[in-house]
Amino acid sequence: MVQVVFVAADGSRRDVDVAAGTSVMQAAILNNVNGIVGECGGAAMCATCHVYIDPEFAQKVPPRSEIEEVMLEATASEADDRSRLGCQIVLGDELDGLTVHLPPAQY
Repeated sequence: MVQVVFVAADGSRRDVDVAAGTSVMQAAILNNVNGIVGECGGAAMCATCHVYIDPEFAQKVPPRSEIEEVMLEATASEADDRSRLGCQIVLGDELDGLTVHLPPAQY
């Protein structure tokens, strides 16, 4: 199991445990985490799973793909260097304890 910590825009935290191979978006959806929509089901086509990666994990996540870069230009909340699409981050042991911050809005 891999633990993911979701931090809402209001600062509240939610820790969830999921199987390795689960995406950050799937982890949120499976655990009813408010703030992640995942409208396209993980196809990197909607940007409703936008998250901010905690700086502690910035070097542990893989680089953004070209489609992810494009979709991050369409996020409801401002994207920055920490921004990622949750559907594009697959959890493994190296990301155990990953902390992601949720934006104030996904639409």
